[in-house]
Amino acid sequence: MNPPNVFRMPVRSVVFRVILLFIGSLYFSNSSAQKDSISIKKQEVPIPGISKGLLPYLKYGPGTDRLGGAKMTYLDTAIVMQVVDSLKDDYIVQLSANHKAFIPKENIAFIKDYRKPNYDLTSSWKVSGDEKFDYVNIYLDERLPFKSVQLINPAKLVVDIFGATGNTNWITQLKSAREVKNVYHEQTEDDVFRVTIELNHQQHWGYSIYYKNKTLVIKIKQQPKQLDLRHLKIAVDAGHGGSNSGAAGLKTNVNEKDCNLQIAKQLEKRLKLRGADVFMTRKADEELSMVDRTLMLHAESPDLLISIHNNASDNLTVGGTSTYYRYIGFKPLTVSILNRLLELGLKEFGDVGSFNFALNGPTDYPNCLVEVAFLSNVEDEKKIIDPHFQKLVAKKIRKGILDWIRAVR
Repeated sequence: MNPPNVFRMPVRSVVFRVILLFIGSLYFSNSSAQKDSISIKKQEVPIPGISKGLLPYLKYGPGTDRLGGAKMTYLDTAIVMQVVDSLKDDYIVQLSANHKAFIPKENIAFIKDYRKPNYDLTSSWKVSGDEKFDYVNIYLDERLPFKSVQLINPAKLVVDIFGATGNTNWITQLKSAREVKNVYHEQTEDDVFRVTIELNHQQHWGYSIYYKNKTLVIKIKQQPKQLDLRHLKIAVDAGHGGSNSGAAGLKTNVNEKDCNLQIAKQLEKRLKLRGADVFMTRKADEELSMVDRTLMLHAESPDLLISIHNNASDNLTVGGTSTYYRYIGFKPLTVSILNRLLELGLKEFGDVGSFNFALNGPTDYPNCLVEVAFLSNVEDEKKIIDPHFQKLVAKKIRKGILDWIRAVR
């Protein structure tokens, strides 16, 4: 799917025009490098750069709310992009003729002596699998930016590779690939190459996209062979911690970080009683950044993630329980958990989709953010700090996970 065509180039400041003119003259002064290129105005010459840093990502826009700009995709490092404008915290990059995106400035390094070719071609593909994952390997001339979308009914992955021109003449698929049903491609625009991957199961179990040299790898999690808690690895995240205390109770001034950890430990206990392998992002009052947590979870490779939080609002009458997902393929998990939490007599705040919370961002595993209730609401706060209620919350989350597992068998 193409991203919304809402990126109109802001009027460049005089300063940025001068920068583009100067750097453009340095990078493109070699006449042989321009010999085969269409003539362009010097102030419009893009500055080549590559992605860098931990968990670089693209955004649809600059964003102004507390969650920041809505993310388009996480990227690998050393992906070549063309910088065309600068904002306070972001660069604007030209992904293709008709598509732009925003990237944090700390995630770009400018490069010299790079000549953008007239065409970056795709080559042959290979689709294979091992015990847990399928792999779609797409051979490219360059490490190009991409974005992905989950589709449902039927389950598919759609990956757009920006700047790529199709020259794929065959796709080799081995029987070892168990989750990939069909894979095909189309040139949706002159410089946008679309990959469509049909899945064998309706439930999305996660995927990641990265490069091996200049080969784009789409790594797809197979549905576990044994759908039972005893054969699943579940990550439990207690939100906040350390100096990041989160919200505070209206009457008791209790810290959210403490309530989150108490509920997370209860959930850990009840999942282990059913035989699950449980990984806790924190077991004590320690400070972890979102990047720390995400990298930790990548290393653990869980089958699913539950992140425990409690909510707050300036409107003290607002209350209730809610669950959150970023990707439509992971929604069934959040719905199952919310349905069970509502059995506790809490108001329904809702199942919230496309949520730009950091731990909802990874596509590697189904994930659910649980906002148990509102610390800013007197009635909710009484329940949140009650140890017995915390045990009931943990039981309901476990039952919600079990309901989800039964539904996808």
